[in-house]
Amino acid sequence: MKGKTRKSAAKRFKLTGTGKITRRHSHARHILTKKPRKRVRKLVDTALVSKSDTGRVKRMLNI
Repeated sequence: MKGKTRKSAAKRFKLTGTGKITRRHSHARHILTKKPRKRVRKLVDTALVSKSDTGRVKRMLNI
């Protein structure tokens, strides 16, 4: 039987063309006024999932 994709993970992670997994930064939703503008700008960009977590995320996404 095929495994099911974890829908919570499917909403949070995207696969790039080269097979890497991207994610969004945390702490970028609210209480932004006390954070420096530079930090908030950097939080907008997407980041890659670390190598140590990639296997776990791929299992959740059934890749």
